[in-house]
Amino acid sequence: MEFLFTDWLGTPTWFWLVFVGIVLALTAFDLGVLHKEDREMGIGESLRLSAFYIGVALAFGAWIWAERGAELGMQYYTGFFIEKALSIDNVFVISLIFTYFAIPPKYQYRALLWGILAVIVLRGLMIAGGAALVAEAYWVLYVFAAFLVFTGIKMFFAGDHAPDIANNAAVKWISTHMRVTPQLHDQHFFVKVPDGKTGKLVTAATPLFLALVVINLADLVFAIDSVPAIFAITTDTFIVYTSNIMAILGLRALYFALAAMVHRFYYLKYALAAVLVFIGSKIFVTDFVLGGAKFPPLLSLGVTAALIAGGVLYSLWKTRHGEDAAPQLPHDELSSRG
Repeated sequence: MEFLFTDWLGTPTWFWLVFVGIVLALTAFDLGVLHKEDREMGIGESLRLSAFYIGVALAFGAWIWAERGAELGMQYYTGFFIEKALSIDNVFVISLIFTYFAIPPKYQYRALLWGILAVIVLRGLMIAGGAALVAEAYWVLYVFAAFLVFTGIKMFFAGDHAPDIANNAAVKWISTHMRVTPQLHDQHFFVKVPDGKTGKLVTAATPLFLALVVINLADLVFAIDSVPAIFAITTDTFIVYTSNIMAILGLRALYFALAAMVHRFYYLKYALAAVLVFIGSKIFVTDFVLGGAKFPPLLSLGVTAALIAGGVLYSLWKTRHGEDAAPQLPHDELSSRG
């Protein structure tokens, strides 16, 4: 049993096993108990299930705080809040993808589940690569920090536009190199269809599979912001990965509520921009102004939480009468705007 107490990536193995156990238990409960059959999730159920996931994530942070100290606990919460807030933009893009491929709500949850399972692996690879780079060369953190500042400033002035799904390279490649059915086949990603020439049954992808691929590619784009943001908070691989994944795990539950009211969070992007600039600037302040002294974790958590909460509350207040909401793009415009 000694291996349980040996360090893996700077953290005792048993911490990792507890985390993996929680992820597996939540996934099994979600897919095997709550959603054994495909069905549409209502907003009320979405909010209740999301509250449950957020509660688990906050309790996990409290456990880290108790077992590994207040500093790592606050770093976990800071990373979790940033990733949770950034996921709201992700919801908007996912909603557009499902609309473009005409995926009914009752099949969206299963696609989201498999998408999030892929994200757990892909984020792990990205974080492992980032951790290796930072361990090898500290100056990589300055690159991350500069990128965050640049991204935050860009967000302040960026206009709203929908992704050009019709011209997505992955969609074009799959459509060219694989058979793709023009219609859905329930919850299936692949089905057997007769070949047009030989009449034999061959495997073909469905629009649900195309939607899943585009959703995962979209997450990789979002990860380019979120992963450096958390590395700018801490280089502890366990905190970086767990805060990321705990925020993402509840995304599929929150999706159905947010997709119906994502326009109410229109002004949150400005708060997120400020968060990215703050987190990125913090590294330069710590090393070049404070002489290498640690930036107070409590202050970092407080500023991050205040900016995100302020963005949410201002957005809800500003759009309370349906005014100044984000423009809604009709289905036939999705392929023409980039």
